[in-house]
Amino acid sequence: MGEQTPYFVSVDEARAIADRTPLNTTAEVVGLELGDNRLLATDLISPIDDPPFDNSAMDGWAVQHQDTIHATPETPVTLAIIGTLPAGETSTTAAAVEAGQAMRIMTGAPMPEGADSIIQVEHTTVDESGQQVELHYPSKPNFIRRRGENISAGQMVFPVGTLLTPERLGLCATMGFGELQVQGKLKIAIISTGDEIIPVGQELKPGQIYESNSHGLAALVKWLGHAPTIHPNVADDLNSLRAALDEASRSADIIITSGGVSMGEFDFVRKIMEDEGDIHFWRVKLRPGSPPIFGTWKDIPIWGLPGNPVSSHVVFRILVAPWIRSQTNASGPREAKVRVRLADAVKVMADGLTLRRINLEFTPEGLVGRVTTHQGSNNLHGLATAGALTLLSPGTSGAVGEWIDALLL
Repeated sequence: MGEQTPYFVSVDEARAIADRTPLNTTAEVVGLELGDNRLLATDLISPIDDPPFDNSAMDGWAVQHQDTIHATPETPVTLAIIGTLPAGETSTTAAAVEAGQAMRIMTGAPMPEGADSIIQVEHTTVDESGQQVELHYPSKPNFIRRRGENISAGQMVFPVGTLLTPERLGLCATMGFGELQVQGKLKIAIISTGDEIIPVGQELKPGQIYESNSHGLAALVKWLGHAPTIHPNVADDLNSLRAALDEASRSADIIITSGGVSMGEFDFVRKIMEDEGDIHFWRVKLRPGSPPIFGTWKDIPIWGLPGNPVSSHVVFRILVAPWIRSQTNASGPREAKVRVRLADAVKVMADGLTLRRINLEFTPEGLVGRVTTHQGSNNLHGLATAGALTLLSPGTSGAVGEWIDALLL
């Protein structure tokens, strides 16, 4: 490792260094039905007003408000019925509503000329002849949805990088977009290393464990909206690791490894990156997960994550995911940050970010965080059943009763 390689950096320093390594992104056009959890590749500008015309927010009667201001259940106002406007009406020849008249109208139907308010159907009574309607309350001007009150034609509604959620896709349809230009999914290669790991489904022998990191990391990649590829496990061997990295670099936009990044004799990811790769930083002041490597292999960004499953997961959420979001201008997805009062003491890292697993309890005074499991970085069960991770920066005590930031899982 060169003398200029940043060593044991803070989380903020690691993020800043990583952000200087760009990602090559692409764009593609997809149908609206395929837009879920994708990222916009361009700003989305509305071609129409929403609503495109003044329309009724209620089933009721379109009237002139001045006619109705004195209506009460005891002294109703009687108006002449002049017609009906259903939703979806496209005719422009509907009669205008004049003083003393009422037009039956359905929710979403365009407002007739002359009418300036709506009274709900349940506040009226039609006489036996069907020619007149009695109003028992004043009408409501605010029951009219005004043209463009939600969105104006030419308005930039979603900026580039917007995560397309179900609600946002619905709004895209409201604006008339049948297709969307989205960012291409990043191809992310995932390689787990270690002599002791074997694929799930095989019989465990003494000294072996099932490989789990690739599956958790692949799910995190999918959560971000990108495309993971799990490569075969690699033994602790430089030649095997070199071949695996070379193969991944030929098709992947990002390489993620797990294991082999610490200071041991068999930590071959660190060794091969020192000798043949380009390391941008090694080791970060956070716990768990302090020994990650970030750099490039054959010009492809590579994250070397720790082998302990909790550490690899935490480093992904704290470093890898923010870097991918930054490089793609992505608005999400991201974890929510909440304030939590500690019910149990937490041991704090003196000079770094401490991420302990806690369970949450809702109380009238706010969220309470409890430590319910041991905090070993191999204890994936503790992470899988936790509600949040503490965000304890240097200077915080981790004492019982302290209010802290936490990251919801």
